[in-house]
Amino acid sequence: MCLDETKTKPLLVGLTGGIGSGKSTIAKIFSSLSIKVYNSDIEAKKIINTDAKTIELLKQKFGADVYTEFGIDSKKMAELVFNNKIALEELNKIVHPRVKEHFENWVCSNQTDLILIKEAAILIESGANKGLDKIIVVTAPEELRVKRVVKRDKVNEIDVKKRIIAQMSDAERINFADYIIYNNEKDLVIPQVLSIYNQLISTIH
Repeated sequence: MCLDETKTKPLLVGLTGGIGSGKSTIAKIFSSLSIKVYNSDIEAKKIINTDAKTIELLKQKFGADVYTEFGIDSKKMAELVFNNKIALEELNKIVHPRVKEHFENWVCSNQTDLILIKEAAILIESGANKGLDKIIVVTAPEELRVKRVVKRDKVNEIDVKKRIIAQMSDAERINFADYIIYNNEKDLVIPQVLSIYNQLISTIH
């Protein structure tokens, strides 16, 4: 990374959770506390659609028709990699290094901040957690997660449950967590975020 070793480095915090856990809502709360958040999923989509080298590699691996005149054909790509572990690994091999490089440059451009957060759905699965100082896992009951995603993405319950099964379980994620946020619509999330924020600040000072 291009950080100036003579300066204090930001505390790098990972924020992750399964589909429908509400990690993006948690990210917004941290943003309201003036903490910058890097959304890996959004940045990955930008790279896939704008980075010439990435586009060329994906076309070589998956065929030129994975792109339309408007960019990546997300539905076609999803069909190619869903339930195909090898294809998914090939996709990740192309995209993850570029996201990692982009994130490192982003950290460099914000190195005077005390805390920076990296939000990613597959933070642990991709190994991106290894370069971070602390990990926050957002968890929620499966029934609630399914309900949220059905409403958000206008998809059916069966498809959502398949996506949940394909991901790492909450129990597995929690093994990597320094902090856990229960986004279950029973425990208030703002007090949980504030508590973690205060703990993070206390580790810096």
